[in-house]
Amino acid sequence: MDDKIVVYRTFYNPIEANIVKAKLEDAHISCFLTDEHVATIQPLFNQAIGGVKLNVFEKDIIAINELLLEDEELLEVPELEGDELESAVICEKCGSTNVGYGMATKNKHSWWVALVSLWMFVYPFKANKCYHCYKCGHEFA
Repeated sequence: MDDKIVVYRTFYNPIEANIVKAKLEDAHISCFLTDEHVATIQPLFNQAIGGVKLNVFEKDIIAINELLLEDEELLEVPELEGDELESAVICEKCGSTNVGYGMATKNKHSWWVALVSLWMFVYPFKANKCYHCYKCGHEFA
C-alpha cells in the first residue's frame, strides 16, 4: 500500500510543533517535523521557510483530527458561575468571562509617547494596558 505523506499543519513556534508531535506519537501515529532546526536556530527565517511543518500519512488525518479536537475541548476555559461571576470582568462584546488584563495589542502607544520617542530616537517607553477577551479578541478599558 502506497501512503502519501502530507503537511498536516504549520507552526511558527517549534515548541508547539513538538508538543503536537509528542501527542501524536503517544497515540501511535507516525509523524515527523520539517524545518524545525532552521526555525529554532534562526527564528527570523521562520516566515521565509513557512514555519515548522508537521508531516503525517494521509490515511491518519481523520484519527489526528479526532485526537486534537478532544485536546482543544479540554483546553477551553470554563465560564464562571455564581459568586465568581459577580466579581469577574465581562467582555463588552461577547459577554465572556475569559478576560485578562495586560499589554494592549491594538493601540499600544498613545500619540505623545510616540512623538517623544521619535524625537529622542528610542523605543516607546510607555505602553497602554487594557482588558483582552480571549474568546473574541476584543480589547476594552
